[in-house]
Amino acid sequence: MTSIDLHCHSTASDGTLTPAELVRAGAAAGLDVMAITDHDTTGGWAAAAAARPEGLQLVRGAELSCRWHGADPAIPLHLLAYLFDPDEPVLAAELTRLREDREQRGERIVAKLRADGVPITWDEVWGYAAGGSVGRPHIAQALIRAGLVKTTDEAFASAWLGARYFVPKSDLDVFDAVRAVREAGGVAVFAHPRATKRGRVVPDELIVALADAGLFGLEADHEDHSPAERAQIRALAERLGLAVTGSSDFHGTHKTVQLGAFRTAPEMYEKIVAAASGAPVLG
Repeated sequence: MTSIDLHCHSTASDGTLTPAELVRAGAAAGLDVMAITDHDTTGGWAAAAAARPEGLQLVRGAELSCRWHGADPAIPLHLLAYLFDPDEPVLAAELTRLREDREQRGERIVAKLRADGVPITWDEVWGYAAGGSVGRPHIAQALIRAGLVKTTDEAFASAWLGARYFVPKSDLDVFDAVRAVREAGGVAVFAHPRATKRGRVVPDELIVALADAGLFGLEADHEDHSPAERAQIRALAERLGLAVTGSSDFHGTHKTVQLGAFRTAPEMYEKIVAAASGAPVLG
């Protein structure tokens, strides 16, 4: 049975393994196929490709920060974009804008914390990002180092980064994102669409509209989905003719889930590859 994990993060965003370490860990975990899908960046692609072990197929992608404005307030959501051309002008410009916003957001969060006497610095947080896309997990690392919280989950609670020191970030309109991924020759899959433990989820009507706009698939098997939620996603995907994926959403030590904990069926993976024209699978 081919082992396929299509949602993995490195230090190019908020994972704890470098892109090179990530692909080596994927091979060591018995994966045949893995995707590098850092938040709003392709910054880890080159290093992951250079370090790819023999026998491991590498899918290059990104997890896009999106928002649906059909609710008040708007609902944030994530799209997994696979095998797109990183030089396509529209999508490349949007990724640059999102990364710059993440950096500015991080600086504002650190400033709010420091104003309350929290002993962390922007230089420290920037160092944890290691040149990658800055995210709240890097600020969580600084809070852990300072002995103020014990885990990333605790840092994300309402007393810290979840509410008291929360700063909103810029996102892509989800319909614009689907179109941009398609224009770049990529394939768009809705990440963890029924993860109610993360907050509000979008109605089925939006997923129907996104399917009409070019959404290719739904991520069903994910640690944040209950068995009932996975079944709901599969039923909706079947009704709409969408692909179904499964993946770990691996972040290294920022999460307890391990590589390959949830996987994508080979036939679904083959559909994704066949539909993409922006960048080839490596291996």
